[in-house]
Amino acid sequence: MNDFSNHTIRKTATVIEALKQLNELPTTLTLFVLDEADRLVGTLTDGDIRRGFIKGLTTNNTVDEFMQRTFQVVRSGFSVSDFRQIKQKGIRLLPVVDNEGHIEKVYDLRLQQSILPVSCMIMAGGRGERLRPLTDTTPKPMLPLGGKPIIEHTIDRLITYGITTFYISVKYLGQQIMDYLGDGSAKGVTIRYVCEETPLGTAGALSLVDSFETDHILLMNSDLFTNADIEELYLAALESEAWAAVATVPYSTKIPYGIFTTTNQFITGLKEKPVYTHYANAGIYMIDKRALHYLPKNQFYNITDLLEDLLAKELPVVHNPIVGYWIDIGQYQDYVNAQEIVKHFRHD
Repeated sequence: MNDFSNHTIRKTATVIEALKQLNELPTTLTLFVLDEADRLVGTLTDGDIRRGFIKGLTTNNTVDEFMQRTFQVVRSGFSVSDFRQIKQKGIRLLPVVDNEGHIEKVYDLRLQQSILPVSCMIMAGGRGERLRPLTDTTPKPMLPLGGKPIIEHTIDRLITYGITTFYISVKYLGQQIMDYLGDGSAKGVTIRYVCEETPLGTAGALSLVDSFETDHILLMNSDLFTNADIEELYLAALESEAWAAVATVPYSTKIPYGIFTTTNQFITGLKEKPVYTHYANAGIYMIDKRALHYLPKNQFYNITDLLEDLLAKELPVVHNPIVGYWIDIGQYQDYVNAQEIVKHFRHD
């Protein structure tokens, strides 16, 4: 919430003034109460006012007699875990305050999934051969879903995770992507483009960025339509001190027969119609910046090459299963499936 001025009120204001201000708020009926030095000293809702009237307060009383003096804030420099714990409490508006108690920013927790200190690179240079003729004149990331391109759905969702710096690798019809998204300022973010002169695989474009500003980089394919929890992926990497964390899609295989386990000719066990679960690569990666040292400069290099290099060096790599929907829009039927899902999105 960039402009929170309509959510602030002086503690010396009358409760009538507060009621008028609350009535003008479109949603989230909460006011932040400030003292004479603009420090946050309380919160006020219409429920607080009703409870005050029940206790005998009147319209002649001031806001500071109705307000709640215990409230939830975070200090500048709070962690992702701090944010997550507060969000789980069901709080709707979360103010960030400085050391003196002045509000710096207010997050609407209905819209904000997290605040991740990561940069993101979206791989958007592919030809999209399997979606021809749709991609003959339109790059695959720009194919529309529910009125906006696939890649814009991805960026808009990542913005709700607090990501503000994006790199997009482009090649095939890349100018269309650059013309549409621009520098990102329309969305309040920064978008930079990495132009591949020759195909560099699914990770090679990372080597063309001189320096990432963050310790972790989210790498994503541009043809994904998913509600994967990026915060979970980040915390999985952080808590395990992994050099890379991979989002995965559980894939179960049911065997319709009784299966023996054997040693030579001897049967050692029997499993009746077992179900085996495997984890498929979802094309979403959280990479520790240290791992980028293994990338060859401006050469074809897939992300799977990097994962294999890390594993060969016995560096920790973890996975995080996606709970929700995930569609890799590689073929026409995938595109149709994504179009069906987007029909059920809310358009507030």
